[in-house]
Amino acid sequence: MHVPCDAAEPARAVFIELVPVGFEETLGDDRLELVAYVAADDAHRLTHAFPDAVLSPVAEGWEDAWRAFHRPVTAGGIWIGPPWTSPPAGTPTVVIDPGRAFGTGAHPTTRLCIDLLSSCPRGSLLDVGCGSGVLAIAAARLGFGPLVAVDRDPVAIEATIANACANRVAVAARVLDAERDPLPQADGAVVNVLLGPVERVLGELRTGWVVTSGYVVGERPAHAGWSHVESLELEGWVADRFRRVE
Repeated sequence: MHVPCDAAEPARAVFIELVPVGFEETLGDDRLELVAYVAADDAHRLTHAFPDAVLSPVAEGWEDAWRAFHRPVTAGGIWIGPPWTSPPAGTPTVVIDPGRAFGTGAHPTTRLCIDLLSSCPRGSLLDVGCGSGVLAIAAARLGFGPLVAVDRDPVAIEATIANACANRVAVAARVLDAERDPLPQADGAVVNVLLGPVERVLGELRTGWVVTSGYVVGERPAHAGWSHVESLELEGWVADRFRRVE
């Protein structure tokens, strides 16, 4: 389905309602293309909402095409990639199956956090909002430990445990709402979520330093008791390191 750019938001809202499991979108110069994969029996719901929609059978192997978007990256000297790619010999690796949890390692904020962690003092580490567990597992490769990962989404905890086992590292992962529940104590922390939650979590941490990200260049979390140390930028995103003010 193609819609004018000025009608993009209403069209997305309808697509989310009709195809809650997700859809593809490509933004052109003057129009937005929306693509949904649905069973033939369900197609009439889309054509009823979008009479100009074009229906076509999917290409063979479409269900695995998404894997092409998950390419390996390197951050902090660590190769990070999905299980269907092969890492180079002699390089520390983190293999992440994204499953249903956010975090393949390829996103700029993840890479920035790992780069900052690589220069932090080693010790125990808390990963807040762990998603797939990629940051905690990368931290294990960098020599941090013991490692604790928390997330309020049970799916994220399941993914973190599975990925930690696949990479043969020890990560204690559990469901926890970092904005409401007491956080475990650790030497350092990494918090890669959104700007607002990062600022709220800063007030709950019991660590000496923290690496934060999940926001764009020009933004920086602020909270009493923390002093900014350094920043890294990549593709419009930024990560920061803070130390606790005594």
